[in-house]
Amino acid sequence: MKNDLKIKFGSVIYDKINTVRMSEHERLVAINAMHDADAIVNAIMWISSKIEQLGAALFLSPSIKH
Repeated sequence: MKNDLKIKFGSVIYDKINTVRMSEHERLVAINAMHDADAIVNAIMWISSKIEQLGAALFLSPSIKH
């Protein structure tokens, strides 16, 4: 496995995957699933951040009412 995967997912999770008895293919599938989950979480966090920024821009902007 690449060292950057170990750094990205943390040594605890990496160690757990290595201690479980599974084939190399299953291990690769597990790491890819973790990578996909990380990407989904990052996308959700980015979307929620953009919604928060949009809400702040809409509700905190000066009113045009006279």
